[in-house]
Amino acid sequence: MSTYSDASGAIAPLPKARGATGFGGVLPALAFVTIFFIAPVAVLLLRSVLEPVPGFGNYAQLIGSATYLKIFANTFIVSGLVTVISLLIGFPVAWALAIMPGRLTSVIFAILLLSMWTNLLARTYAWMVLLQRTGLINKMLIGMGLIDKPLALVNNLTGVTIGMTYIMLPFIILPLYGVIKKIDPSTLQAAALCGANRWQCLTRVLLPLAMPGMAAGALMVFVMSLGYFVTPSLLGGTANMMLAELIAQFVQSLVNWGMGGAAALVLLVVTLLLYAVQLRFVGNQNPGGR
Repeated sequence: MSTYSDASGAIAPLPKARGATGFGGVLPALAFVTIFFIAPVAVLLLRSVLEPVPGFGNYAQLIGSATYLKIFANTFIVSGLVTVISLLIGFPVAWALAIMPGRLTSVIFAILLLSMWTNLLARTYAWMVLLQRTGLINKMLIGMGLIDKPLALVNNLTGVTIGMTYIMLPFIILPLYGVIKKIDPSTLQAAALCGANRWQCLTRVLLPLAMPGMAAGALMVFVMSLGYFVTPSLLGGTANMMLAELIAQFVQSLVNWGMGGAAALVLLVVTLLLYAVQLRFVGNQNPGGR
């Protein structure tokens, strides 16, 4: 038995540790996750192979239909574009936030958070107004002489990409900022003293050190884009449907839970594969080089 000496010098046994040992302490959390997350997903996936008849007919129909394959292509193309554009915009913003004075950084963070807290439906409708043929963006482009006639920026994948990029930017800026902020500025100074120019400092020092944050943010944005529903349905239209809209149509309009579950399983498998790839290549890297 472990002992300790109290203030009077007497030897007394250590008090027993409170709380359950082993899995007892996590059982409530495991039960919560199982009941509210794992069980509903399992039921939905079971219905994908049991309805309307047992077998893999729903998956064969998804893979064998050119219409469904086009929807899959739309989903992955838009998600990939949104991820790449968000990275290209989010990295300079995160770097600027990391080197800005603290007061200015707080103001910009407040703007980012306010954009995230604003109702998603309201933001999407705002983009519908801005992107329409008579909207502010087309009027500005015509007024500047860049175009002669209004561009078609809504009811297509262009509008979906613009709207989703705006919504996803905070989700890539925040993890990038956290990683870049931890990078020791003396590392870049040492590279410059060794003869590296600005481009070499960026590509050989800053980008490799920031790679864990870039990978985490890109994975988050891509996975969230795969399952987005509101923005694609309002800015894309029925001719440019994405997978989340297809699942909603299967479940709500057609009451076809089997096909809806099969499409949902595809999203789940893609998400798990992407997460496994991230863990394999960048999961063990130390953010910020520390």
